[in-house]
Amino acid sequence: MATFPSGSRSPRMPGERTLIVALGALTAFGPLSLDMYLPGLPELSRDLDASASLAQLSLTACMIGLAAGQLVAGSLSDARGRRGPLLAGIALYALASALCALAPSIWILIALRLVQGAAGAAGIVIARAIVRDLHAGDAAARFYALLMVVNGVTPILAPIVGGQLLGVTDWRGVFWLLAAIGVALLLGAWRLVPETLPPQKRHAGGLRATIGVFGALLRDRGFTGYVLTAGCAIGMMFCYIAGSPFVLQEIHGLSPQQFSIAFAANALGIVVCAQIGARLVGRLGARRLLVAGLTLGCGGAAGLLLAVALDAGLAGVLASLLAVVASVGLVMPNATALALAGHERTAGSASALVGLATFAIGGAVAPLVGIAGRDTALPLALAIASLGLAAALSFRLLAPRAR
Repeated sequence: MATFPSGSRSPRMPGERTLIVALGALTAFGPLSLDMYLPGLPELSRDLDASASLAQLSLTACMIGLAAGQLVAGSLSDARGRRGPLLAGIALYALASALCALAPSIWILIALRLVQGAAGAAGIVIARAIVRDLHAGDAAARFYALLMVVNGVTPILAPIVGGQLLGVTDWRGVFWLLAAIGVALLLGAWRLVPETLPPQKRHAGGLRATIGVFGALLRDRGFTGYVLTAGCAIGMMFCYIAGSPFVLQEIHGLSPQQFSIAFAANALGIVVCAQIGARLVGRLGARRLLVAGLTLGCGGAAGLLLAVALDAGLAGVLASLLAVVASVGLVMPNATALALAGHERTAGSASALVGLATFAIGGAVAPLVGIAGRDTALPLALAIASLGLAAALSFRLLAPRAR
């Protein structure tokens, strides 16, 4: 494992398990920011006198921030090192979360969610870059899968905590808790996460250099194929995140507490698939596991479309959503490892483009799932099915041409 040169204030490299937990917690900024307040989304909509689509726009703003922030933090970490940008981003996240709790209107909340997402993006993109600093190939895929085992616990616990918290406070209390979590993660990163990119491996900063790096990455056909595959696959999950509170609570009648349990049960599939992937990647390889994940996700998307069209009820909807969500545990670790392979010196920028695709696509499609109102699940099913098809086509047409 790489270490920062002597004389730095960076802590010593921890053991693998400690590093997995620390980096896994940092990659959890996405589900923390998106999932914990999901049970309170209908209440937030009523409290701020906003439509369902406007309430979902607060999700979109956070996703856009998570996407754009990764471009900045990723390229900055390639030029300045991993540790400084990471700590600055986490500190800003804690502050933005506290301000979200004080938001007096839906539009101010949307603006603050954009800032919150952009700050949290530093943890996500830099954690992935640190893994690439230390590992490559199937070893990186295994490490990403183990991170997702840790990360997968977050979407299980976040809606449960959010749902139970709503029993004693309102949606603003959820953001106060996010601010406290941000402070805790800042302290943890400061004590545990070392610098993994020594000065001799950094590239020159500046706008021209950054644009040149991104341009070179996007001209890599295989890299682009894996990035689009991951982005469309994760986009299916973001549609689920935005649409499931209304579909499961207002169409199928679940309470916020029941919704949080159903959401957690679906998210458990991510942990199971990621654990399976971590065990099998050395035997089957990252590419085969990616194919398996895409097959599972597309099957779930087709099942959801049928369940909604045929009015199959809650059981059919939940079973299909389970397959869609669980597939992330196979798709994301292996697509990320394959995309970042061969990009050692620009791992931060490459990781940023992976993150940009996932959150930008998710942010663009999330408002569409509520476009027909609160009484139909058809837009959700159509959006998920379309993204599943796009993920499969991106892999089939672009990824096979990778080096």
